[in-house]
Amino acid sequence: MTSRPDLPVLAQDTWRRFLETCEPSRTDLYRYCRGLTRSPWDAEDLVQDTLARAFVTLAQMHGQEPPNPRAWLFRIASNLWIDQRRRSREVQLEPLEPAGAHAGEPRAQREAAGTLLGALAPRERAAVVLKDVLDLSLAEIAAALGTTVGAVKAALHRGRGKLGDPPPPEKVAAPSPAVLDAFCAAFDAGDIGRLKALLLDTVVVEVVGASTFYGPDAARNVLGGMLFGFRRLAEPGARASYDDRFADGALTHEAPRVEPRLHRGRWLLLHWYRHVDGEAVRAVTTLEVEGEGVAHLRNYFFNPDLLLDLGAELDVPVKVNGHRWWTP
Repeated sequence: MTSRPDLPVLAQDTWRRFLETCEPSRTDLYRYCRGLTRSPWDAEDLVQDTLARAFVTLAQMHGQEPPNPRAWLFRIASNLWIDQRRRSREVQLEPLEPAGAHAGEPRAQREAAGTLLGALAPRERAAVVLKDVLDLSLAEIAAALGTTVGAVKAALHRGRGKLGDPPPPEKVAAPSPAVLDAFCAAFDAGDIGRLKALLLDTVVVEVVGASTFYGPDAARNVLGGMLFGFRRLAEPGARASYDDRFADGALTHEAPRVEPRLHRGRWLLLHWYRHVDGEAVRAVTTLEVEGEGVAHLRNYFFNPDLLLDLGAELDVPVKVNGHRWWTP
């Protein structure tokens, strides 16, 4: 009698191979989601939702593969976003970055050159982003949106005729600075016990796109990685998952520090790592607070497009870690 395969291990291996296949399209997918949502945070959420939906859908295609994986991902992202818009009539108004806008440019400069998209109907907005941000052909846009070239032309014409002036920035409630200060003090002291004590019993802790843990005890793995993972960046012999090219110049004898910053109405923690050429942000953490404890912690480390986007808006240097948390 044969034993049942380890299903979680098989699922993880399949998931990783799927992400390797999608990796060449990840940056374009983020740019597209960024154009739709107009928020770095919402864009990253939509990217993760799109990849999860694509993974499940691919498993149901009985061995068939999409002929154009990038357009297929765009179509899934479009459908998810349109569904979200239908469920919520809230309009998020943010300026569009034109084609060729560079992530390293200051936010004000990028937005001064942009055009408002928030008031457009969902399909109009998707068409304008695909054309003006990603510079896709009309045929590629039609494939991504599951429509005809004629319909794309009409959507572009209508959408470009509705552009207007941007409204004031949205306001989002910020977590308690007291909890942030306590988290920063414990982190900079390298005290994993104090960090764990700040977490509620029902806490959810994520390394976004890589792993999710429930409860303070399980979260200890993530906290340990946040505190001491820097040593693995510059020690190839001990490194289990980082791509060598992302570890160049990292220092192992100086621990990272965290710094609270307010960004678009929400607090976040910048993780500053030491390198031979100076400090740079390699990760960002957000905390959702209930009372005096942390209910949800999200650590963004394997999210290079989001990190570069945030670095440009906050005007801080960034070094990225790639999309992978595993070795091939």
